[in-house]
Amino acid sequence: MAISRSSIGKSISKGSKPKGGLTKWFKEDWVDIGSKKKGGGYAKCGRSKQKADAKRKYPKCVPAAKAASMSKLQIKSAVSRKRAKKQGVGGKPTNVKTFAARGGKIIKRSNIGLYGR
Repeated sequence: MAISRSSIGKSISKGSKPKGGLTKWFKEDWVDIGSKKKGGGYAKCGRSKQKADAKRKYPKCVPAAKAASMSKLQIKSAVSRKRAKKQGVGGKPTNVKTFAARGGKIIKRSNIGLYGR
């Protein structure tokens, strides 16, 4: 079945744009949940190449709406998992899931030995 160009143009109106997706992603207010502000809330996402930002730890960025709905334990877990990974491997930023796989805090276990198992 062949589709003509005229039938494709009729199905999409000129003035409408798709809702959600990348357009929505760019319009969201992204914050760094790893750095709280003194008055409440979080710092804007990202770092500049200024000396003041060079000392900041690597940011874990989420939309402000998601940050507001996260518990302190969830935030701590997400930030620690992001900072534990090596950043910028192959020139790409390293991403981690915002929520842990089983929904809980990831606990690092040390090698206890034979009797601790």
